[in-house]
Parts: sequence; C-alpha cells; structure tokens
Amino acid sequence: MVKEINDNNFQAEVLEADLPVLVDFWASWCGPCKRLAPLIEEIAGEYSGRLKVCKLNVDDNPATSPKYEIMSIPTLIIFKGGDAKERIVGLVPKSALEAKIKPYLKNIKT
Repeated sequence: MVKEINDNNFQAEVLEADLPVLVDFWASWCGPCKRLAPLIEEIAGEYSGRLKVCKLNVDDNPATSPKYEIMSIPTLIIFKGGDAKERIVGLVPKSALEAKIKPYLKNIKT
C-alpha cells in the first residue's frame, strides 16, 4: 500500500521509519508521474513488510521538496535510517527501480 504523506508527517513517516522508505515526489499535472503511479503501487505490494512506499505531492507540500532539491518530477528518493540514499529522476522501468531498491533490503528479514 502506498501512503500519502505531507510536510507535517514527513519526519515521522520517512525519516523516523524502521524500514527503508521509497518516496515518490509527484504532482497531479505531471504526465510521467501518472504513468509511474501503477509501478509504484506494484512495488509497494511486492515489497510489503520490507519497504515502505510513500507519495508526496510537491504542489500541496511546498516545504519538503526544496530540502531534497527536487528540481523535476517524478523524483524518487530511497531513505534509510533517516538519510536520503538514492535518487531516481524521471520515468524508469521496473527493473531499474528494483536494482536501486534491493541493496537497501539486504538486512531485512521477510
């Protein structure tokens, strides 16, 4: 399940999370973001219990995206232990996204 987050709960939901977190920075007017959405849902389902997946609408939450220098969307950032570890910009295939995610799941028991 993909969790919608906002500026107010970003700290608790992402930076303080026990699991690695994939955050999708997106906007409703963004065509590539809309095309990426089903893949994000699929990843959330397949990696449930090992990866937390969140979406943050950059238009509705203007405080968080500048902190992570979001210059274009979609931008995906993988957080682990409160730190941004990987950044994926643009529409990417599932295989490329999984290749970025998997190293952060190695120590997670299923």
